[in-house]
Amino acid sequence: MKAHDGVYEAHDGMYIDGAWRAAGGGDTIAVVDPKDERVIGHVPAGTAEDVDAAVRAARAAFPAWAATPPAERAKRIAALRDVLAARKDEIAETVTAELGAPAQFSQAVHAGLPIAVAGTYAELAATHPFEEKVGNSTVYAEPVGVVGAITPWNYPLHQIVAKVAPALAAGCTVVLKPAEDTPLTAQLFAEAVDEAGIPAGVFNLVTGLGPVAGQALAEHADVDLVSFTGSTAVGRRIGATAGAAVKRVALELGGKSANVILPSADLGKAVNVGVANVMGNSGQTCSAWTRMLVHTSQYDEAVELATAAAAKYGDRIGPLVNAKQQARVRGYIEKGVEEGARLVAGGTETPHEKGYFVPPTVFADVTPDMTIAQEEIFGPVLSLLRYEDVDDALRIANDTVYGLAGAVWAGDEAEAAAFARRMDTGQVDINGGRFNPLAPFGGYKQSGVGRELGAHGLSEYLQTKSLQF
Repeated sequence: MKAHDGVYEAHDGMYIDGAWRAAGGGDTIAVVDPKDERVIGHVPAGTAEDVDAAVRAARAAFPAWAATPPAERAKRIAALRDVLAARKDEIAETVTAELGAPAQFSQAVHAGLPIAVAGTYAELAATHPFEEKVGNSTVYAEPVGVVGAITPWNYPLHQIVAKVAPALAAGCTVVLKPAEDTPLTAQLFAEAVDEAGIPAGVFNLVTGLGPVAGQALAEHADVDLVSFTGSTAVGRRIGATAGAAVKRVALELGGKSANVILPSADLGKAVNVGVANVMGNSGQTCSAWTRMLVHTSQYDEAVELATAAAAKYGDRIGPLVNAKQQARVRGYIEKGVEEGARLVAGGTETPHEKGYFVPPTVFADVTPDMTIAQEEIFGPVLSLLRYEDVDDALRIANDTVYGLAGAVWAGDEAEAAAFARRMDTGQVDINGGRFNPLAPFGGYKQSGVGRELGAHGLSEYLQTKSLQF
């Protein structure tokens, strides 16, 4: 995808049945660079007609793709990974342009991570036991069918790959509706699919607005599974729609993760890594550890450390994705001050004349009942809460409707792991444990249904059949 003077030559059609086709309507969506608010391209705003055409193409392609041997599917996914790797610089530049992520972060995370994930599914497609013997039965893992994938803007390529790669590995066909803020990355992915030689109709792309194209895809009678990542509110509606149709869903929703620093931990390391986790991607990460829990005896020192760490970021973080998100985050900061939290870093003001920036922000003296301690902010805002003992820390950590991720720090790994086992959350990092693309990711409670990544992510797109002999 080429850019001239910062403006991208986006496709003016949808990728359906292996070709770029004219959209059903004439409306378009402007793509805005959040750093300077310039329009950098336009993509078609898909209609229910476009979605229907894409679903019909996916349905027609399904029997042949489902019957394709897993080893051959693995080769196609490996080819897709290789195309993405060859276009890594272009991917990073595109994500930076439409999301605003700093170039280095786009290279390492927004481009690097999905390439690695695609590689894991190339391997899993070739090695997964799609057939097993259980007593006098043979049990088969078969593809669910046509998948409607609806992805968010905060990790535009990773979220696409985390849904499309396992669906293809399972033998499913896909219709993707990406977020309207970051459709250029989705178009680039469709180009890569085409270049990798994945058969026509196996993957289809419809750009458009959520209430129009997204809703049409979620409601379509010929979609067998809806995989959605986004807000809990929208996920609840998709779940209700799917439930009425007895249709499967995979929902990765909101989070309000706790970063629990036990008294025996290396406080400096725990605080600094915790601040970095929140500020990465400008805080636009559903699994960010936005609540830092510190023992009362170490609390004042932790506040000083967090304030200093946040100050070092300054202009190193990018803008938020759009004006609405900027206003939302500023509103939460104002709410925190109004409810009595102490603002020790950042705030609502920014030195930038243009762009949707919010500075790295830290609140102290936050109590568990405050809005900023309970609701997902989705911006570079950290809340520090104090606890009296381990049981108090666990109560505060679990006192939320969410349960997506978290972290625990302690001098002894076993101590941290024991605490983590009692947390009501789907994934917990122990003493800064590294991200593992093979480990399942997903939430408890209102953080979602199902898992992504690794073999658990693959199983979301499979259904089980047993033959008795």
